[in-house]
Amino acid sequence: MIKSLLVFLKGMAMGAADVVPGVSGGTIAFITGIYYDLLSAINAVNLKTLKELKTEGIAFVWKKINGNFLVALVAGIAVSFLSLSKLFKHLLDTNPNLVWAFFFGLVLGSIFLVSRMIGKWNWKTTLATIVGTAISYYLTIIQPGGEANTSLFIFMSGAIAICAMILPGVSGSFILLILGVYYPMLEAVSELDIKFIATLGAGAIIGLLSFSRFLKWLLDKHYDITVAILLGSLIGSLNKLWPWKHTLQTRLNSHNVEVPFIQENVLPSAVENPQLLGAIALMIVGVAVIVVMSKFTPKESHD
Repeated sequence: MIKSLLVFLKGMAMGAADVVPGVSGGTIAFITGIYYDLLSAINAVNLKTLKELKTEGIAFVWKKINGNFLVALVAGIAVSFLSLSKLFKHLLDTNPNLVWAFFFGLVLGSIFLVSRMIGKWNWKTTLATIVGTAISYYLTIIQPGGEANTSLFIFMSGAIAICAMILPGVSGSFILLILGVYYPMLEAVSELDIKFIATLGAGAIIGLLSFSRFLKWLLDKHYDITVAILLGSLIGSLNKLWPWKHTLQTRLNSHNVEVPFIQENVLPSAVENPQLLGAIALMIVGVAVIVVMSKFTPKESHD
């Protein structure tokens, strides 16, 4: 029961992270020690398992897919996502500097933690880190697109975004922002647009089942190089999380309120109200959260 509660809380942390463009739920899973368990559980859901449901029974299949773990995690993600989407949207509109500063600190702490997970540093892991950084940085500077308007596009967006969401350092929400689906998604959740949510969710399920197998294979066969790429993706994502920005272009949301759309990073001195002390304090809090979580999180096995 206690173990399930901890998994539920970690799921809530993942859901909270996935609401914000620039922060990855995969990062939270990685630093809380459930990342490999998550990939293993997802990979256990396949056609062979469905056949075993008939021959071996529900109890056998439930144990094989680590059902208690999946239910607790998904429940935590769902509760957090549904309850916090409006809150984060409000905070990003009213105190963006402080929100981004906290998540900047989270990722900064995660970089230090993930770097220690690499068993042996050599030219291969160094190159992998550079490649991961370059790809992640490029994703942060792509300009967002127009809003989605077809079911097929929404479905494909869900499949692509979920692949990013399970990668530490790569934000699925930011991918949705680039594709023009992020704001429609928040509005769909707020207004309980079942058709939109179901279409996006179906794409996410298909993408998750497909991509997780490849990612688990990489971790099994090339652990250090894969983690180095993930480390690079964390480093590159810092560009998106920089707290101080100038708005280059705005958009009107569903309530006809003007909100930032395209932004560029600037120094705190270039911002009218940088909230510098508060932002630095929250960065430190973010780093501290990661350090504390790492102390209470057992190391994952990838053997």
